[in-house]
Amino acid sequence: MPPVKLDTSDDTEPADNVKAKESITSAVKGLESIAPLVRSIEETPEPISTQVQGTIPSWINGNLLRNGPGKFEFGNTHYNHWFDGMAMLHRFKIDKGQVTYMSRFLDSDAYKKNSERDRIVMSEFGTLAMPDPCKNFFQRFLSRFEMIQPTDNASVSFVKYKGDYYVSTETNFIHRMNLENLETLEKVDWSKFIAVNGATAHPHYDPDGTSYNMGNSYGSKGALYNFIRVPPEKKDATDTLQGAKILCSIAPANKSHPSYYHSFGMSENYMVFIEQPIKMDLLKIVTCKLRGRALSEGIYWDPKLDTVFHLVDKRTGEVSSTKYHTKAISTFHQINAFEEDGFLMLDICCQDDGEAINNYLIQNLRKSGEALDEMYNSLSRPFPRRFVLPLNITAETELGQNLNTRPSSNATCVVVSKDKVFCQHEDLHGDDLIEYGGLEFPQINYDRCNTRSYRYFYGCGFRHLVGDSLLKMDLKDKTLKVWYQKGFYPSEPVFVPSPDAVEEDDGVILSVVLTPSQVRLCEVGFCKDGQELLESQRDTN
Repeated sequence: MPPVKLDTSDDTEPADNVKAKESITSAVKGLESIAPLVRSIEETPEPISTQVQGTIPSWINGNLLRNGPGKFEFGNTHYNHWFDGMAMLHRFKIDKGQVTYMSRFLDSDAYKKNSERDRIVMSEFGTLAMPDPCKNFFQRFLSRFEMIQPTDNASVSFVKYKGDYYVSTETNFIHRMNLENLETLEKVDWSKFIAVNGATAHPHYDPDGTSYNMGNSYGSKGALYNFIRVPPEKKDATDTLQGAKILCSIAPANKSHPSYYHSFGMSENYMVFIEQPIKMDLLKIVTCKLRGRALSEGIYWDPKLDTVFHLVDKRTGEVSSTKYHTKAISTFHQINAFEEDGFLMLDICCQDDGEAINNYLIQNLRKSGEALDEMYNSLSRPFPRRFVLPLNITAETELGQNLNTRPSSNATCVVVSKDKVFCQHEDLHGDDLIEYGGLEFPQINYDRCNTRSYRYFYGCGFRHLVGDSLLKMDLKDKTLKVWYQKGFYPSEPVFVPSPDAVEEDDGVILSVVLTPSQVRLCEVGFCKDGQELLESQRDTN
C-alpha cells in the first residue's frame, strides 16, 4: 500500500469560493461500501510488529488505546446495531520509533455468556436476546416478563479514575484494565457506590485528577439526571470508585420521558448539561422484552421541544435557576467550554435533527451502491457551534435585548422571561467545512486548553456514514486544514503535545485509519502543520 500523504491539492485547502448553498443540497453519489468495517474480526492477544513508514519523534513513547465493536454475531444470531457489537480493545505501543499492535475482546459477562452458548443471550442497545430455545413454551412465555439486565459490554471508550484505566459504556458497569496485556481485571458497578443506573463514557477531569461525570437514576417517581464527582486519590490498592458523590440531581422536564445524553460540558466552575429532544420513553423501555422489541425503539426525537442548557456549580452542586434555551438540536460530543467576560462559551458539535442513533443499524452500514448513497444523503450533518451563556442574570436584566455585545461573536442570548434566556449559536467554521460533510469526534489539546480559551480543535470530516478525513479547525479565522485520502477512514484524532511545546498546536495527531478495500489497519501521525510523521501498518487477515 502506498504511504499516506497529506493532500495539498486545491480541493483540500481552505477555499473562500466554495458554493456553500450548493454543497448543502448537492447529493453525494458513488460512495464506497464500508461493509468490511462492520464484520467480526479475530483478536491478536500477543503483540506483533508493524511496518513503520516515516519517522516517529523520539519523545513519543506510550500506548495508543482504542475501543469499539469487534464481533457482530454468535452462531446463527446477529446484532442489529453498530453499538451492540462485542467490545474489542486495541493497543498500539510506541517505543523508540517502533510500533507493536495487539487486541483482545473485553472479558465481559456478556461476551462470556454469549460465547458459552454460541448465541446472543444478553440484550444490547439495538438487539433483544431471544428466549432460550431449550426452555419449554411456558418458561419462554414467562421470560418475557423479566426485566432486561444491563449489559457490561463496555465498547465505547477508555476512561480514567484515580489513576486506573477502565473501559466504559453507558450502563452502570465499567471494567478495570491491565494496559500491558489488555486483560480484564475487575468489573466495577457504579450503583454500589452512588445511586445511579449508569454513567457516560466521557468524563471530564480537573488538573488535580478529580473526575466529573453524569448518570441517570430511575425510581418510582421517574428519572433524575445526576452530576457526579470522583476524588483523585486512592485510599488503598483495591480502591475503585470509593468516595464518589452525587453533587446534585435535576428532574427532567418530563420524568417518564427523560433526555438521552452521551456526554456533557465543563468549564472551570460549571458542569453543563444539555437536555436535548432525544427522548427515552421509559414505559416502552421497561416493557421492551414483553413487547419483543429492542431497547433502542424506546428512544425518539421530538423536534417540537427546545434544547435546554443547565448549569451546575462544580464545587457546591448549586443548580443555576437560569435556564438557557435554543431550538431543537442534538449533540453527542462537546468540544470545550470556558468562561470569559461574564459569559460561558459552550462549543459543541450538533445537528438539527436527532435521528443519528437509528442511522447506525448494521443493515444501513452494510448497504452499497444507490442504497448507500440514498442513506447518506438523507442524513443531517454535524457542525461545530458556539453558544454564549450570560452568567450574571438578575431581576434587573433587561428583557428582549441581546446580551452578547462582544464584537468577535455573532451569537445571541436574550432574556425572554424570568430565569429563561433564549440563545442562538454562531458557527465555528467557514463554508469550506460543508464540503467535508461537517465535523464530529472533536478533540482539543485537553491538558492545556480544557475549560480555557483556546484556538484549535480537531475532528473527523463526514463525507460518508463514518469519518473519512481528519480536520484541524483554527478558531482565529475559522479556517480549515484537511488530511484526506480516498478509501481511508480515520478514527477520532488524539492530540499528543510536544514535551517542549510553546504554541497550543505544538504536537502530533494520532489516528487509527481503516481501509475496507485493503486488508490493512494503519496508525497515522501528523505534526501541527500537517506533515506526515509515520504510518504503521499491520495485516488484518
